[in-house]
Amino acid sequence: MSTVAPIRVAIAEDSAVLRDGLVQLLVDRGFEVTDAVADPESLTSAVARFCPDVAVVDIRMPPTFTDEGLRAAIRLREDHEGLGVLVFSQYIETRYAAQLLAHDATGVGYLLKDRVADVADFVDAIRRVACGGTALDPEVVRQLLGASKKGDSLSGLTPREREVLALMAEGRSNTAIAQALVVSDGAVEKHVANIFAKLDLPVSQSSHRRVLAVLRYLES
Repeated sequence: MSTVAPIRVAIAEDSAVLRDGLVQLLVDRGFEVTDAVADPESLTSAVARFCPDVAVVDIRMPPTFTDEGLRAAIRLREDHEGLGVLVFSQYIETRYAAQLLAHDATGVGYLLKDRVADVADFVDAIRRVACGGTALDPEVVRQLLGASKKGDSLSGLTPREREVLALMAEGRSNTAIAQALVVSDGAVEKHVANIFAKLDLPVSQSSHRRVLAVLRYLES
């Protein structure tokens, strides 16, 4: 009988208590934690050595506790094709967050520690990122949009289509979007199809087009 290989995760978190808690949480749910470290340099070495599927990274780590983790995540994305990165932090750093999402939003997540209300949501976010999806906290999306000065590429979307696209940026499925907006699944599918057409996205796998749409949304 064939078995599915566990998702392999590297963790970078300077708080020993939280780091150990994340390790236990993920191991208990079937993930393989390849390494758990406290600083960006150790994370870089761990990713190069163990080739995890996803790196869960805090932003503020030694030595200055400002943005070392996020800058390390950007470098890892550049150096390791296919590596998913989930930023898990108390803070939003819009400049580096936009850079993390630049050019390719595949396999990127940004969640705020204080706003993750359910362990299942956190675990689901890691799985989505590992599979090439996105997992963005709504507040992160809001602040990224607030920091943006351009909106022309989305000017053709209706207000409802913008709502759907914002929920897509959070990583929600069509069914979850339908529940949030209190509409039918069919209505959401129609809105998504209109978004793809208006953004002139190439016909390809639906999941890839969703990522392209999210990237266009964040770039705008």
